[in-house]
Amino acid sequence: MATQPRAWPPADAILRPAAALLLLYPHDGEWWIPLTVRGSTLRHHSGQVSLPGGRLDRSDEAVEEAALREAWEEIGVPPNEVDVLGRLTSLPIAISGHLLSPVVGAADRRPSFTLATPEVERLIELPLAHLTLPDTVGWEERRRSRPPYEVMTVPYFDVDGTRIWGATAMVLAEFIAVLRG
Repeated sequence: MATQPRAWPPADAILRPAAALLLLYPHDGEWWIPLTVRGSTLRHHSGQVSLPGGRLDRSDEAVEEAALREAWEEIGVPPNEVDVLGRLTSLPIAISGHLLSPVVGAADRRPSFTLATPEVERLIELPLAHLTLPDTVGWEERRRSRPPYEVMTVPYFDVDGTRIWGATAMVLAEFIAVLRG
C-alpha cells in the first residue's frame, strides 16, 4: 500500500519518534477499528484519515505509552481499557519527518468515544472484515506536493467513499497480512 515511487526521507534525516494505536474492539459480532479524520487546521496530514497517534512527548516515553496516551487525548479511549498486543513495523514518514511505530491493542468492548476537536474532525468506525474485501483497494495518480513534484501511483482503501492511503493504509495492510499469516 506504499505509493510508487515511494518517498523516502534523506539518508541523513533525523526522524522524530511517533506512535499510533491500531485498536480492535468487538461490536455487532465482529471486530472494528477506529480511525480519525485529522483536523483541517493541522500542519501535517490535515484532512487525512489516520490512526490515533502522535509524537512521543519525552525521550524516555515508551512507544506503547505514547500510543495509548494519544488515543486517550484524541478519541477518549482510557489506556487502562486497552490490552497491548504488540507492534507492527515502524514506518519512516518523509513529509512530516517522523518514524511511526504502530501499536496494536484490543478493548473488551466498544469504547465511548470523545473526539478532541479541532485535532480530530470526525471518527470512522471500520469493520476489520471490510479491509479484506476484494473491491476495497483502489489506485489513483497524484502529483507530489513537494519537490520533485512527480506523479505517483497511490493505493488506497475505499471505505464508504473515504480514501485511506499513505502510512495508515500501509499499517492496516500489514495488520491484515499478519492476520492472514
